Amino acid sequence: MGNPVDGEPVRVEVGLGDRAYDILIGSGLAGRAGLEIAARMPGVRAAIVTDENVAAAHLDAFSSGLASAGITSTPIILAPGERTKSFECLQEVVNAVLSARLERRDIVVALGGGVVGDLAGFASGIVRRGMRFVQVPTSLLAQVDSSVGGKTGINTGQGKNLVGLFHQPQLVLADTDVLDTLPEREFRAGYAEVTKYGLIDRPAFFEWLEANWREVFAGGPARTRAIAESCRAKAEMVARDEFETGDRALLNLGHTFGHALEAAVGYDGARLVHGEGVAIGMALAHRFSARLNQCSPDDAARVERHLSTVGLPTRMADIPGGLPDAERLLSYIAQDKKVTRGALTFILTHGVGQSFIAKDVPASEVLSFLRENHPG
Repeated sequence: MGNPVDGEPVRVEVGLGDRAYDILIGSGLAGRAGLEIAARMPGVRAAIVTDENVAAAHLDAFSSGLASAGITSTPIILAPGERTKSFECLQEVVNAVLSARLERRDIVVALGGGVVGDLAGFASGIVRRGMRFVQVPTSLLAQVDSSVGGKTGINTGQGKNLVGLFHQPQLVLADTDVLDTLPEREFRAGYAEVTKYGLIDRPAFFEWLEANWREVFAGGPARTRAIAESCRAKAEMVARDEFETGDRALLNLGHTFGHALEAAVGYDGARLVHGEGVAIGMALAHRFSARLNQCSPDDAARVERHLSTVGLPTRMADIPGGLPDAERLLSYIAQDKKVTRGALTFILTHGVGQSFIAKDVPASEVLSFLRENHPG
């Protein structure tokens, strides 16, 4: 892991041939977005999809920056929260883009967290059979995960992200300064996804995080380094397996359990936000691996200890309010995208940084494990 150069953004390329794009990570990038976009896509007009919270903090300055680079823009402001990833809001964004008379060569800009990025990316992929789009993620979770790789989508009553498509951005601008406006809970939730990259196949990165997480939370070079390493890890996976037919599925570590828990609380962000679901899911995945004699209980305890130390939940009992019974949780897992013809697929581990894809996991084992870990 290299240290960032002072004042210069770190550049990570997502290598997809003639569809390759840059991720830029550093200070002040939101203010320079117009210049970066105009240099790559001269003459475009933009729709800026954002939410009410981000709009209040950043929209005026962002729009002005685009205008100074000659880019006219139309704002599309949505309600914050996971429930915005819906058919209704998708239709709202599509109608607004069409009403602005934007053409296929124009761009949709996602200015916000993962919800905005997923929704705006999906809309840009279907309007006029595919418009270009740019990700300007404003949460740590979006900067290290959802803004990179082209996965877009919305939620339904049956589960999370079950409707969507792969649609790669033209550019990702991860401004580390905007993270200073995040509530602490949201930053912690994003840190769960940072931790994930160490737990998948970068044990040295996980060890570095154990030693340096306070500096990552404080900001400065350590934060930039953690974001860049996370983006580098994801970019390598995406370049090898763009459509998740192989080892890109490892990026779902913790997500099968986590998505089920999000669905179980009705995507109520007051009770559980995505990164918290992932944190509990990763702890569960390691405990489940230990139960199946795939990893040491000491490794599972180490993972849980680090997540707890930074203030993340690690057990279902940490979710406020009641949960559906284990059978209902299993039904949410069975609806997840990682299921193939009814066979349960999980990302399990042989130890820290040694994750693997486990297919045909017996439902009976999962149900028994859920019952053992259920707070009721």
